[in-house]
Amino acid sequence: NGLPTERRVQNKFGITCNPHLAYDSSWKPQDSTDPKQRTEVSRPNFIEACALVTEEDEAAFEALWRRLGLSVEWQQQYATIDERCRHISQLSFLDLVQRGHLYNAESPTMWDVGFQTALAQADLEDREKQGAFHDIRFGVEGGGEFVIATTRPELLPACIAVVAHPSDERYKKFFGKNAITPLFEAVVPIVASEHADPEKGSGIMMICTFGDAADVEWWKASGLPIRQIIGKDGRLMPVTFGEAPFLSQDPKRAAAAYAELVGKSAKQAKTRVAEMLAEEGSAVGGDGCALVGEPKPTMQMVKFYEKGEQPIEFITTRQWFIKVLDYKTQLLEQGAKIEWHPAHMRSRYDHWVEGLAHDWCISRQRFFGVPFPVWYPVNDDGAVNYASPIYAEPEALPIDPLADVPPGFSADQRGKPGGFVGDPDVMDTWATSSLTPQIVSKWGLDNARHQKLFPMDMRPQSHEIIRTWAFYTIVKAWMHEEQIPWKHVVISGWILDPDRKKMSKSRGNVVTPQHLLDEYSSDAVRYWAGRARLGVDTAFDDKVFKTGRKLATKIFNASRFVLMQIADTDPSERSVAAITDPLDKAYVENLRGVIAQATQAFDRFDYAAALQAAESAFWFYCDNFIELVKSRAYQTEDKAGKLSAVSALEWSLGVFLRLLAPVMPYITDEVWSWHFAAGDKESIHTAKWPSVDEVSTVAKGDGTLVDCCVEILDKIRQEKSDAQVSLKTPVTSLEISASDENLALLKLGIDDVLRTGRVDEQGLKFSSSQPADGKRFEVKVELGTLE
Repeated sequence: NGLPTERRVQNKFGITCNPHLAYDSSWKPQDSTDPKQRTEVSRPNFIEACALVTEEDEAAFEALWRRLGLSVEWQQQYATIDERCRHISQLSFLDLVQRGHLYNAESPTMWDVGFQTALAQADLEDREKQGAFHDIRFGVEGGGEFVIATTRPELLPACIAVVAHPSDERYKKFFGKNAITPLFEAVVPIVASEHADPEKGSGIMMICTFGDAADVEWWKASGLPIRQIIGKDGRLMPVTFGEAPFLSQDPKRAAAAYAELVGKSAKQAKTRVAEMLAEEGSAVGGDGCALVGEPKPTMQMVKFYEKGEQPIEFITTRQWFIKVLDYKTQLLEQGAKIEWHPAHMRSRYDHWVEGLAHDWCISRQRFFGVPFPVWYPVNDDGAVNYASPIYAEPEALPIDPLADVPPGFSADQRGKPGGFVGDPDVMDTWATSSLTPQIVSKWGLDNARHQKLFPMDMRPQSHEIIRTWAFYTIVKAWMHEEQIPWKHVVISGWILDPDRKKMSKSRGNVVTPQHLLDEYSSDAVRYWAGRARLGVDTAFDDKVFKTGRKLATKIFNASRFVLMQIADTDPSERSVAAITDPLDKAYVENLRGVIAQATQAFDRFDYAAALQAAESAFWFYCDNFIELVKSRAYQTEDKAGKLSAVSALEWSLGVFLRLLAPVMPYITDEVWSWHFAAGDKESIHTAKWPSVDEVSTVAKGDGTLVDCCVEILDKIRQEKSDAQVSLKTPVTSLEISASDENLALLKLGIDDVLRTGRVDEQGLKFSSSQPADGKRFEVKVELGTLE
């Protein structure tokens, strides 16, 4: 549920919702052919259209997510508008009412004029926009004048006061007097206020109802009336000058000026007011021009609804609010009880809580959402009594107050004196999404299940919704049960385009994954995502997809090769207990470290580090260990050595498949099915995570032996590469100089090096020395001729 769905449905079917219309059971939504044409439908019909679109979307998402191999427990799925979610959302509302955390009030509200709904502070974002300072002459009652610099001259008829900083010497003489506004001749007090910035503009400013949040806060403490001129549609409403609250010294002149503005958008009114102020006689008393000079361009940060297209306005409306300003300390304490990954992301939460300026507005003037389980009595005079709400009984949930009837009333009393009306609004989408853990645990529906599952272990989410999803979920868990909702929060970054800009539909730089899955495979796309580190934005990069595909191909080929090596041995003879060769034991020791490293990384939710450890070790396994032991795995004269090699290859392949399975589930499960699937391990995803205990019977080896052997082998390979000859070219002479300690260690695995490097054993020479430059070995290689 939410505003974007409604907007999409309106455009797709060419409809708008009229909640006063009756349900039409014969109406069926059809794709619109005229983008400007709109047909009114009832709220139930509109919701049916929304449900149809979301069902289509959900089917597409499910198909995509299944192909991506997401670990979704599909039998547990729910929709935030289904009966369970409506029940729990409405139950949450009633619980917060009972606990005193929720209230209904008519007050200035942040309002999106496009969607025509109230908003919460967390729904807003700042956008830089071109504006202009207009220097406007104000009169002073009893004589005198001053200049106010404002970027919103269209709010001049809504001015209720003028303020300057108490220490500003320029304006101290005016404090306690009244100002007179140009064009509208309204008398307003001149007041000292700490929030006025002497360095901004002319240092003295209008207080209008309402230009911004500062105006709202000042008005609340002032006791002055509201002069609301901007309506819910963002256009200037008709008002009557000469009647409270629009008093004027010259009502006729004020009315004539305002008639030029009625029905205009705020932007259009700004232009027209600036034109009128520039006219001769526009100043107070008709004395000259009220606009001083030309408007001065300036860049300013303007607040928008994050999905809106026009700046927000402050409109006086009746809304439901959850009290959060009273509980900043408690909410900071709750945030501190949760482990944040990465840890620095907690500061974003703390800063958001500390910077809260408004209670959480949870009501929206929309249609596709969870309705409030509330009715209001209608007085005998026909006025709605909002001060005495009638709440639904918990056992009756979920209910729709526009269709259901409150206890003690009959349906024919709806909207009539002495009867009732249902609350027409729906809840903010976050009012439901903030209950995600409780929805899954079935809070209020199955308490035994809830106690078993709550608090949950981990919340995965992106960083830009810490202020919404994370914050609101923490709020609800604390208010309902004084609990944290989960023990860990794992914060991801954004996907950026190749120019490192955030992807957005408005920029046209969004990349959808379908063609990437077709070209590179699901495993490769998951690999790209798995490389992204927590809390860090990640650029879209074709190279990483190619690397992922290369890794998947290597898993396939290397696994097939390893399984060929072990195919001619008796399965009953292969086991970790058979790993006895010093080189194999050394490799097992190294792989113990990789298992521990990857496990610890996953334990701290650092999946990128786990992938890096497993991937790096796997390429080493393919390039070096397989190469070193494959000749021994082939040979038949040393049965113990052969069994040790194939047992080490078999066990290590099983380890790598499991280490890589979380990131690359398809190729690893396919290879697993070739050889390892059995019983409860039929799928790799039901097999146990690798553990060092699996090889507890293998005597501990010296892990550096593998590095020693690889160092000699690399030198042989380099010589052959420099000579531009085949790797099968024999080595007639191999001289190795090293310390006695390193030589003794190397000799434990030298036979595998000789076989892999095709070295003539008669040409092998060792000498004791200490190589220069901190090297482990000095190596000289002489090549023979490949016959």
